[in-house]
Amino acid sequence: MENQFSQIAALIGDPVRAKILWALLDKRAYTATELAIYADTTPQNISMHLHKLVKADLLTVESQGRHKYYNYSRAEIAYAIEALGSLIPKTDGKQISDSGEKPVRFCRSCYDHLAGKVGVLVTEGMVKQQFISKQDNSFELSDEGEKWFGVLGISVDSLKKQKRVFARPCLDWSERKHHLAGSLGAALLSRMISEGWLRRMDGSRTITVTRKGEEAFLEHFKIDVKR
Repeated sequence: MENQFSQIAALIGDPVRAKILWALLDKRAYTATELAIYADTTPQNISMHLHKLVKADLLTVESQGRHKYYNYSRAEIAYAIEALGSLIPKTDGKQISDSGEKPVRFCRSCYDHLAGKVGVLVTEGMVKQQFISKQDNSFELSDEGEKWFGVLGISVDSLKKQKRVFARPCLDWSERKHHLAGSLGAALLSRMISEGWLRRMDGSRTITVTRKGEEAFLEHFKIDVKR
């Protein structure tokens, strides 16, 4: 077990491979060329790193026409990468000077679920209303919570039949608290976007809360997300 952990840590710890894994948090699959540009390295070098990540079962590769697309092999990889981000040192209370960082910290996607300050507030809102409760490394859904998700148009029974974790806490790298992940978290984010509460920003993990969303979050989650 220790040897296996050391091998995984060494894989993730390489700067180029770390950038590859971080880039994939937006849930989009990327070509080797796109990842080489993001990681600021050569096509030859990126191929070597991608080969190692695929061999270790951290990534999968899918061919489509003349291109090959890379993505996480499973959602748990994304959760682990997001959690590692929480190790980034805090800024001793100082404001982040990079203006482009603030929207990402406020509201973003973490692979297929909601993260950032809004994601944490949404999760805390559901816990406070006793729709979900944290039990060890999972979230338990109450009977009232199942009815509540049903009102939102989310079929809990269908989600539980999926071959993935149903509801689990994911450590938010910017808030240092947990937000909701798993199939339930993914379904909730998808519903929020389809309802027009949230809007994705092109080329970024940043998500914008719409005016309609502000009202919906106050009504359903009892939280104020106005900035």
